[in-house]
Amino acid sequence: MSHSSPDSGLQQSVAAFIDYLRYEKQHSPHTLSAYQGDLTRVMQQATVSDIQDWEVISEKQLKYWLGLWHEDGLSSRSLQRLISSLRRFYQYLLAQGAVANNPAQLLRAPKTGRPLPVTLDADQVNNLLDDQYGQADSDPLKSRDLAILELFYSSGLRLAELTALNIENFSDGFSQLRVLGKRSKERIVPVGSKARQAVQRWLSFRELFVKNDSGSALFLSKLGQRISTRQIQNRIKEFAREAGMPVGVHPHMLRHSFASHILESSGDLRSVQELLGHSDISTTQIYTHLDFQHLAAVYDKAHPRAKKKK
Repeated sequence: MSHSSPDSGLQQSVAAFIDYLRYEKQHSPHTLSAYQGDLTRVMQQATVSDIQDWEVISEKQLKYWLGLWHEDGLSSRSLQRLISSLRRFYQYLLAQGAVANNPAQLLRAPKTGRPLPVTLDADQVNNLLDDQYGQADSDPLKSRDLAILELFYSSGLRLAELTALNIENFSDGFSQLRVLGKRSKERIVPVGSKARQAVQRWLSFRELFVKNDSGSALFLSKLGQRISTRQIQNRIKEFAREAGMPVGVHPHMLRHSFASHILESSGDLRSVQELLGHSDISTTQIYTHLDFQHLAAVYDKAHPRAKKKK
């Protein structure tokens, strides 16, 4: 029995769904890529099984495939995401009248413990940032990179949010920043004094890079285009290496550190939720576990009955 490549009918439905997410729901490229990867995996499996129509795939069939992928080493976390992608895709097909039911609706993947985010402590963040100030006054790109780092830590931005910033997003003397978050949800975040100074220093250099098509993008590349997420990730990695950091630093680690440090000082979970732009407070609650870890470590050191005997 010969197996053809994924049937164009299967592919056309997925392509239409991805377009729907891109243009109507305005999902990020990262999210679109995740959906595409999950649905491509299912399409390939359907092809192996000589299935060429989404309508004929049953819940039993999907359960069998999940078992195969699990045996192949796909993690529970990846399986959960794949089920979520399938569920959403079939909801779309239902709305289009392309299928009669959603076979992914009741699927379950094995439960996984959620890993705690990795954060830097306040001293590590200060070392990372303070290490760069010497060169920022004279080196335009160092000035830009320092402003990026300061903004990440000052305002807890996501990578895509920071990349998309325009100069006019600032208000009130650069002390407030309007951010466009996930699903085009807008929020206003405060900007700390160090970040304000760093951004204003960069703006004094920015005109060196402006080209006709630069627009009002806050952060520009050497070529005068809006800086890419990949460039930011690479520059932050380089910064951390120069500062002798013991761990690989990435943008989300600075967002995690921001959230953890604010929560540790204030104990105000709702405010941290607002600052991070989380739609569900359960997402923010992961930082309370980090905070408890810190408290537990303090307790172990300080409590007379908790101290370990030498």
